[in-house]
Amino acid sequence: MLSSKSIAILDLSPLIEWDWLAGQQSQFASETDSIKTLARQFYEAYSTAGFGYIVNHGIDQKLIDNVFSTSKAFHDLPASAKLELSLNQNHRGYIPINTSTDVNSKLAVVTRPNQSESFIMLRDDHDDSAEVLSGQYLAGKNIWPDLPNFRQILTRYNAEMENLARKLVHIAALSLEEDPNSLLTRFNPATTWLRLLRYPRASPQRPDDLYGSAPHTDFGCLTILAQDNVGGLQVKNPLTDNWVNVPTIPGSFVVNVGDMLHRWSNGLLKSTPHKVLNPTGKERYSCPFFYDPHVSTEIKPLPNCVDKVGKPLFEPINFGEFLKSELEASYDQHKLTTH
Repeated sequence: MLSSKSIAILDLSPLIEWDWLAGQQSQFASETDSIKTLARQFYEAYSTAGFGYIVNHGIDQKLIDNVFSTSKAFHDLPASAKLELSLNQNHRGYIPINTSTDVNSKLAVVTRPNQSESFIMLRDDHDDSAEVLSGQYLAGKNIWPDLPNFRQILTRYNAEMENLARKLVHIAALSLEEDPNSLLTRFNPATTWLRLLRYPRASPQRPDDLYGSAPHTDFGCLTILAQDNVGGLQVKNPLTDNWVNVPTIPGSFVVNVGDMLHRWSNGLLKSTPHKVLNPTGKERYSCPFFYDPHVSTEIKPLPNCVDKVGKPLFEPINFGEFLKSELEASYDQHKLTTH
């Protein structure tokens, strides 16, 4: 039964201790016993709840604290300065409040925009990169505010989170008895997103359909979330349909599976609905990192997952095409650039 006390806590110490570079070159049959145990724990957590905490993940707490300080410094800027960095067609920059609405939500009829504002960076592509030269969807450079060390802190954090995410994809593949190296090739280069979110104070008497973030599932592969101690994140219990609070555990990240890993696993790993409410009277800050395959990737159930279920439950889709439809439906800026 999923509750705030029974959401799995996965100890990633085996990943930190493991010779990662050697492991990347090995077949998954030769993984250490501790890595295999972690893979079984991953499957148990993400085939049921679809959400879990990770601890002993190897990311320096000082760096995490610096990211939150950097986020607050950005959100404290005057509105005019933030608007100069407004979200561009490559989905980089500032997303003002009331400009994104989860209209594709399968969990609620969403007509009101999310009550949050954010800054978002993606993979930083050079002008002469293969992705830019070939016109790949969302390929491009990030845009940056004029704040001390802002770019340096976020770039370092993004790189460390990408390294952590690759390890988690490796474990996810092991949990499905798939070849991790084969799955990881779909992430070369990965589509990465780092978002600095601020949820303003909201009245406890808010309308029922006004959310910090409306009920949704994440459309990508893996989400690794750092959140402050204000609270507000809720996950839907797959067994009871009740909403469960996911409070902060010091030193942890919250990790959830998205729709693409759900499809790859042929439904074995769950992409669980979640939402954010913020009736606390305090501002809430969170910093989600999203790790997704290359936009050209075809997403279809993996062979062993088809065998386990007996048939493929999903038709193949192109990730970039799916992504484009999601962004154009949800974000005002993308709606403007489609005409």
